Amino acid sequence: MHVPDGFINAPTSAATGVIAAGAVAVSLRGARRELDERTAPLAGLVAAFIFAVQMLNFPVAAGTSGHLLGGALAAILVGPYTGVLCVSVVLLMQGILFADGGLTALGVNITNMAIVTTVVAYALFRGLVKVLPRTRRSVTVASFAAALVSVPAAALAFTLMYAIGGTTDVSLGKVATAMVGVHVLIGIGEAVITALTVGAVIAVRPDLVYGARGLTQKLKLRVDGELVDAPAAEPEPAPAAARTSHRKVWAAGLVASLLLAGFVSFYASANPDGLEKVATDHGIDKKAEEHAAADSPLADYGVKDVDDARLSGGLAGVIGVGVTVVAGTGVFWAVRRRRTDDASPTDTTSVTSV
Repeated sequence: MHVPDGFINAPTSAATGVIAAGAVAVSLRGARRELDERTAPLAGLVAAFIFAVQMLNFPVAAGTSGHLLGGALAAILVGPYTGVLCVSVVLLMQGILFADGGLTALGVNITNMAIVTTVVAYALFRGLVKVLPRTRRSVTVASFAAALVSVPAAALAFTLMYAIGGTTDVSLGKVATAMVGVHVLIGIGEAVITALTVGAVIAVRPDLVYGARGLTQKLKLRVDGELVDAPAAEPEPAPAAARTSHRKVWAAGLVASLLLAGFVSFYASANPDGLEKVATDHGIDKKAEEHAAADSPLADYGVKDVDDARLSGGLAGVIGVGVTVVAGTGVFWAVRRRRTDDASPTDTTSVTSV
């Protein structure tokens, strides 16, 4: 759903840029409370993983493909504020290096793909985990539902922006129907990827999943007709899987990201994604502009002057993962260090497996 330059007029793009900048500023402050020495490098990895999986367009229907947006996944794994930053880092790398998503439309893309998806997904996720049984499976189920809803929510957000500042005269009803319809289907793929990833991390290190924190209920006992908290039981030894070093988790995630971007991406669907398809079918792209970074050595996810398509795309993917993990980790370590320098109160909420 990367919006190119020319779809949305300059005033609306500027306004969304202000919204995006404000949201990023708020997220930088909020992320200080979410990040610690373990999760700061994990957040950089999440950004790189999202970059890698976004290269894997999957077919949906009628010659259309879709790809992960990542807001739900990032929010559940590392927290909503950090999640906004993760997706924003990915969008910035894609726009500057790979000519994917317009530079003047960067505010539009951050608002749609980072802010809307993260806020909608995490709000729904928190609501679901409060009513579902407090188990690991419930976290996975809530992740699926949250991711599913977040994608058509982003499609609606784009439709609203188009209604305000679209550069072509196209029926708003047709745009809304087409955008939401195709992105509901894409949302199913998003939900599957998100649930599988969250479930895999929970199985190995549940304490690293932000959305799984604090979900255990205290046991109540009835004493003289009143309910009181039962004495805390001795914690059971963690299973071997749960004791896996977070460094091993990070290394495994990085290897998976490199394989997805460097090898599996070659087999991704070549069909246009949901927004591209709707734009072509309904004339939204009539005033699309050439990307300012169209001459980038990595434009369109290929390395310039490398003729072999498989090698060119694979190298571009590996470079993208590397740059994103370095940039993301640097940002999150800086945020974490700022928290330490400010000597802000630490979060004493215990991390428990569910």
